[in-house]
Amino acid sequence: MNTITRNTISGGEVRTPKPDWLKARIPGGENYARLKTLIRNHRLHTVCEEARCPNMGECWNAGTATFMILGDVCTRSCGFCAVKTGRPQGLDNNEPERVADAVKIMGIKHAVVTSVNRDELPDGGASVFARTIQQIRALNPQVTVEVLIPDFRGVWGALEMVIDARPDILNHNVETVPRLYSQVRPQAKYQRSLELLMRAKDKRMVTKTGLMLGLGETRGEVEEVMTDLQGIGCDILTLGQYLQPTMDHLFVVRYVAPWEFEELKNRGLSMGFRHVEAGPLVRSSYHAERHVNRS
Repeated sequence: MNTITRNTISGGEVRTPKPDWLKARIPGGENYARLKTLIRNHRLHTVCEEARCPNMGECWNAGTATFMILGDVCTRSCGFCAVKTGRPQGLDNNEPERVADAVKIMGIKHAVVTSVNRDELPDGGASVFARTIQQIRALNPQVTVEVLIPDFRGVWGALEMVIDARPDILNHNVETVPRLYSQVRPQAKYQRSLELLMRAKDKRMVTKTGLMLGLGETRGEVEEVMTDLQGIGCDILTLGQYLQPTMDHLFVVRYVAPWEFEELKNRGLSMGFRHVEAGPLVRSSYHAERHVNRS
């Protein structure tokens, strides 16, 4: 499929084919079908499907998936995200148990749990994150758990709930450079995301974050963010190419070449990150099971 790319010089729009190195396998295979049925039967959501992740086929066939709790409707309207925006209805009190059961049936060793934003809830859904971590551990004591959390609107008591449940990795994505926040994350704040990661690190958590490239940021801006993250002791960094999920989302400004990702990976490692996962198709939970072993 062609992608509309913004021509930043003329201000026009041109239809540009994706480079060959951006083509992912179409989801399929026996294990993919089995997991799809399992997710449906347990009435669960995965960010793999909701966010149209290009690695879904690879990950699902490997027996891994990123569970998305708190429903499939988000209270925010980020310019890059394919998850539905609106007013969520209620909470599913049995969701943590069903996630834990699915983890057991899948036989996975590293469980990743994320969520939509639930800004209408006093704790932003933090208590459900905590219960999900606890239930996974109760049913799967050998499984490591990674959470990819929202910013909870800066309600730090909510963050403490998640930290107290002691996930093995606490991930919160800064997503882009500060200059682009008003377009990419209009209801978020760069400094608030940094503070969240800093507070988690102060509690001795293994911290992780990620950025999308190709939205109009400069190389210097990316390295400034990496410096900020190193300044608060962030452990793990993921860097991937932004892909426009629908015509209603932000345009791709530039396709970042694989060699540029490799340069940024080496730069990040030289700066002191314990692990850097970088490449055109990299997403937050891509090869996440490797990150816990290097943390």
